[in-house]
Formats: sequence, structure tokens, C-alpha cells
Amino acid sequence: MLFVRSLLFVVLFYLWWTFVALAGLPFLLLPRRWIVGPMRFQAHVVVFLLRLATGIRVEFRGLEHRPTGAAVIGAKHQCMFDTIAPLTVLPDGAYVMRDSLLKIPFYGWLSAKAEMIPIDRQGHASALRRMLAAAKAAIAKGRQVVIFPEGTRLPVGATGVYKPGVAALYKALGVPCVPLATNSGAHWPPHGLIRRPGLIVYEFLEPIPPGLDRREFMRLLEERVEAGSKALIGL
Repeated sequence: MLFVRSLLFVVLFYLWWTFVALAGLPFLLLPRRWIVGPMRFQAHVVVFLLRLATGIRVEFRGLEHRPTGAAVIGAKHQCMFDTIAPLTVLPDGAYVMRDSLLKIPFYGWLSAKAEMIPIDRQGHASALRRMLAAAKAAIAKGRQVVIFPEGTRLPVGATGVYKPGVAALYKALGVPCVPLATNSGAHWPPHGLIRRPGLIVYEFLEPIPPGLDRREFMRLLEERVEAGSKALIGL
């Protein structure tokens, strides 16, 4: 039954995304602001389909810490759902994402229209400068820049190396950084088909104010994200 429900969700998810990709094409001709609402709506639909098919519920905690204006969000990354669910509660999220994803037909086109922030992992200093320029443009519009400091999805309970990109954003943008913890990987693993029933929690944690030195900032971010995520998992 677990396999059947998981397979049902995957089918519904990709059918929905096919519809979104096709229905979203006219938005490519409109100003960016027109795509913000539909992006949030499609994320709400995915949350609904997840509960309908698999019994997985989604809950957001720490909403008193959720940024409603310009901020950086340093988020734990355990599965693809982490790129979707926060859109339901953020006013105008701008994800830092691999530039190769922006080249994918339909999905990439819409992401580019939404002005997501591309990063070339092999581009070194020049790639970092382009990322910072795009992030500054997003912050100037009062958006929330979402970055996964570990750079990749990791199994539940695992801790990766926190990359320097998040520190560069924090220093250059001069805005608070809000840590975001989750237990999503316990129900939606980083890879594979199975989705396990239960409660996925995303928790916004106490913001880190701007102006700290790099070492202290990185220490606080990792400490809060990892402790918060492990607490949600029950470790």
C-alpha cells in the first residue's frame, strides 16, 4: 500500500507539473510580478496532492520569525519538496539554484521568469559575482533569498559541509539571515519513490542579525539549522 500511494503521488505530481508548465507559458510574456501568485498556488496544490495521496501533512512553525521583507534564508535540504513547500508561506521567495536547471524546457523558463538566482558551481569567483548581483537585485525588490548552505540534498540526520556562498550573501546583502530547519527527509527521502506518511515540519528559527563576522555567522547558522532539524527528527 505504501508503494501504491507513493506511486500515485508521483503520477499526480508530474501530471500537475506538466499542466503548470504548459499553462505557465503565457506568463513568460508578462511582467514578473504576475507569476508570483501562480507559483505560490502551484505549491499549495503540491502540498494538497501530497496529503491526498500519501497522508503526509505539512506544518510551518516559528512563523513569527518568517521574513516578510528582504532577508536571506539558510535552509536545510533533505528532498526536492524543500524547494516547493516554503513558497506557500513566503511572500516572494527567490531560490539560489544551479544554472543548469534554468536550461530545462518549461521548468527552467518559468524559473528564469520568476528571477530565481542561478549559480554555476564550477564558475568560481565570476559565478559568485553573478550570484551576488542577482541576489542584490532580489533584495532590492524586498524578496526572500533562499539558499541551501550544504549545496545538495542529504539523507535525514546527515550534516554536510556548509559552503561559503551563504556567508558571501550574508555579508554582501546586509540583511538578516533566517535559519530554516526541517525533517522532510524522514517522509520524502532525497532519492527514490517512497513517501512515508506523517508530518513534515518546516521551522523558521531565530534570525541572525546582519554585521557578524564570517566565522561567527557560519557557526550560528550551522548550529541552529542542525540542532533544529535534529530536534524535529527526534535525534
